[in-house]
Amino acid sequence: MQIGLISDIHGNLPALEAVLSDMPAVDEIACVGDVVGYNPWPAACVDRVREVAAVTVQGNHDRTVRTPETYRGNRMAHAGLEHALDELSEEQLSWLDDLPRTATVADDRFLLVHDHPDVQDRYVMPEAFSGLWSYLDDRSGLVLGHTHVQHEETDGDRLLVNPGSVGQPRDGDPRAAYAVLDTDAVTVALHRVEYDVDRVIRAVEEAGLPERIGARLLDGS
Repeated sequence: MQIGLISDIHGNLPALEAVLSDMPAVDEIACVGDVVGYNPWPAACVDRVREVAAVTVQGNHDRTVRTPETYRGNRMAHAGLEHALDELSEEQLSWLDDLPRTATVADDRFLLVHDHPDVQDRYVMPEAFSGLWSYLDDRSGLVLGHTHVQHEETDGDRLLVNPGSVGQPRDGDPRAAYAVLDTDAVTVALHRVEYDVDRVIRAVEEAGLPERIGARLLDGS
């Protein structure tokens, strides 16, 4: 079974559409959270993810979209959530509210979580992946996001993977990131695709969002 993995879209519709166009044929798509936040198209991204993803877990921005003040200390996050709250319908907000913290795919063989399996909102950077193996139990793999850093690691026939961020990469590569999981071989292919960053920068400005939201997309920071 081939599963397309997407994460951290953050309201970036051009990046999401580029990923979906570039993705090879898969049996289904799974999203590991943060559909909204930061960028100007939260409603369109919610609709698109609902259309294409067989399963979506809740990210921290999805969870706090009704309470932008949670991120008052982070100007970009706060502004992005305020924008999302203005743009999303009550039905879309309810969908985000109801997303599960964790899910599984491929007959429970792969665990999906946005951040850390046991500690909500904890970042798991690549150098800390080795501390995750115990959370697999008898499963073949774990898929997580949150850091916006694309990375995969294997241990025999077990797999850990962060597909990277679709809409706001932070690993020095500005291209939109995603991955394709082969659940039978327990392998993953990491992918990057270019998209129209200038369109996002213009839309950020038009929406009155902080300039840095768009500028950081140029260098993947």
